[in-house]
Amino acid sequence: MEERSIWDWIGFFFEWAIFSYGIILLLVYAMLAILSFYAIRHYLRSSSFTDTHHGLMASPLAPGITVLAPAYNEGLTIIQNVRSLLTLNYSEFEIIIVNDGSTDTTLEQLIAEFDMIKVDFAYNAQITTQPIRGIYKSNNPAYGRLLVIDKVNGKSKADAVNAGINAATYNYFVCTDVDCILHTDTLLELIKPVLQESEKRVIAVGATLRLANSCEFEDGVMVRMRPPRQWLPRFQEVEYIRSFIVGKMGWSKINSVPNVSGGLGLFDREIATRAGGYDSKSFGEDMELMFRMCRFASDNDINYAIRYLPKTLCWTEGPATIQIFKRQRTRWAKGLAQLMYAHFKMFMRPRYGRMGMIVLPYNFFFELLAPIIEAVGLLFYLFMILFGVINWPYAIILLVFVYTYAIMITTISIVWDQLAFRHYRSWKEVAQLCVAPFFEFLIYHPLIVVFSLMGYWDFLTGKKGSWGNMQRQGFGGTKK
Repeated sequence: MEERSIWDWIGFFFEWAIFSYGIILLLVYAMLAILSFYAIRHYLRSSSFTDTHHGLMASPLAPGITVLAPAYNEGLTIIQNVRSLLTLNYSEFEIIIVNDGSTDTTLEQLIAEFDMIKVDFAYNAQITTQPIRGIYKSNNPAYGRLLVIDKVNGKSKADAVNAGINAATYNYFVCTDVDCILHTDTLLELIKPVLQESEKRVIAVGATLRLANSCEFEDGVMVRMRPPRQWLPRFQEVEYIRSFIVGKMGWSKINSVPNVSGGLGLFDREIATRAGGYDSKSFGEDMELMFRMCRFASDNDINYAIRYLPKTLCWTEGPATIQIFKRQRTRWAKGLAQLMYAHFKMFMRPRYGRMGMIVLPYNFFFELLAPIIEAVGLLFYLFMILFGVINWPYAIILLVFVYTYAIMITTISIVWDQLAFRHYRSWKEVAQLCVAPFFEFLIYHPLIVVFSLMGYWDFLTGKKGSWGNMQRQGFGGTKK
């Protein structure tokens, strides 16, 4: 009898701990959804009344931008993707492709396609990287904006991007991936928050990313968006919409953006360089750079801002197999653990502003710990079922509530995105996406939890890793 009362007490404490944790997380999502609604509405209104594209294209005073794209064994799509970058609309920009020791024909294709030769170049190594083997420019004036850096593989995307930062000409750089297709107005859109902000120094700007899987492209330009046909990429598309439309836009409204995606982001080159650039040992280099830049800005009394745009400006090929997806998500989880360890001194310190008081605590409790709490909770519930001490009515109500709430938030994100931007031609395609949340909780989310725990284990055990080859399938929906 005494033992049963102890189990009752433990079960009661556990249930209320899980309930409180879940309620706080759900309230945060509700707050982000509301903030996102106002942020997107403001963006749409400001875009409809002020169109600065023409002025930026014509103005000789528009700040120059360097577009950086590292490449490792990207021979399948490299030419198409570089041609896509060359179609960008902007008055003053350059493109730097960093061949990070590819073992396929990536470099050879670039040299042949764009008529490139090795040149002498004033390379200023402000950030330490692996050695540079050669720098190439084109003999053809049509490709005068293009520069290719060939370097020894640094075993991380960060090392490759740092080499590009060292060679950059302009004060702002855009970091992207060569497997990404950018909207032709990407640079025009990303520079707007920098020019419009008068009180703060905008050190980074991000925008929404979507999956290129099943979309149609012509000459490096996206001409038709479609929901991914395969279920794994479709789950990722739904996750991206929720993450960017609700999460990033909500955080942007209160200047608390946790990171700017490595797939597309504009950065203040001076702040990034003085902060030490990307951490070549990090597996979450995009988020780590944000914390590093914010930490530097706070330490040097720079009143900074990080902004996000709800408009989709980038399409990237998502993993279509469990093996590649596992590699990606374990790397992300390991990067998050590295980040928390490296910057924990900022935790709840007022001198680091919102990054220290809001962003880092949120990422620690609701991003880093979430997979651990979910796994422990599941094991504890199974233990309680085994010993017959579970409160079934409470457990079922909690499960149904979390399940329906997750579906509601995701569905709202999908519908709100379609109403605002009309990405898909028919509501039938939107409905196809809206089916995914019903299975995401049961199929896709458990995979993320397992792969996250594997990433944490790799971090704790010091397992080495590398950037690796993501084995692109290419844009099968591309028109020829």
